[in-house]
Amino acid sequence: MRLAMGFCVALLIASSTALGVECTASSRQTRVPLLELYTSEGCDSCPPADRWVSELRARGSTGNKLVVLAFHVDYWDKLGWIDVYAQPRFSERQHLLNSRIGSRVVFTPQFVLNGTDYRRASRDDFLARVAAFDREPARAAIRLALKPAQDGLLVTGVWSAQDAGSAQGWLALYENQLSTDVLAGENRNKRLRHDFVVRDIAGPFPAGTLSHAFNIDSRWKRRDLAVAAFVQDARSADVLQALTLGVCS
Repeated sequence: MRLAMGFCVALLIASSTALGVECTASSRQTRVPLLELYTSEGCDSCPPADRWVSELRARGSTGNKLVVLAFHVDYWDKLGWIDVYAQPRFSERQHLLNSRIGSRVVFTPQFVLNGTDYRRASRDDFLARVAAFDREPARAAIRLALKPAQDGLLVTGVWSAQDAGSAQGWLALYENQLSTDVLAGENRNKRLRHDFVVRDIAGPFPAGTLSHAFNIDSRWKRRDLAVAAFVQDARSADVLQALTLGVCS
């Protein structure tokens, strides 16, 4: 399928600007899936899920093949440990996604692959499913540019689809290589390590635009920050295309 904007295979370009380095990227001609993990540091069954997504990153299974976002939910916070990465709106997103896919139960850890609940079985077929998406033509196109500022990050871009319908664009700022020494709750006395931790999310954006200024906390590590852009059907939760781009140094 030829998309109206005619975007080519993913690329990464860096050019000097007055305020720093601007990086740009364009989505692939094939479909890149989005894996969402809903997790919490207060949940004793969540650390194995966190480790699994970190292993995907370590094996090079993410990036231009797969976009991963870990949303830390806050409904575990009242049970002994407050997860500093959790936000109420991430819990709201999980509830909304589950209502769209017809699930009456909200739980952690939960994986959602391109808007569909994904349960890991004894025979893990995950990489095969990711490879199957790569054989499909892209259903949307995304172009993204990141420009660092002194206390934030300016994100600009566009997205398009031949049949946008109820599709919406989203931007998520996430951070890798995080760790926490948990002092209470079900994971007491454990050091938990995390990747793809969503720090902020912006959207929805209508077709033709992706523009947002993210504030960056001084405690966040810029070298480990990245932005994910994805186009998702608001009714079915199906993800039409996804793209990720690391923050320029």
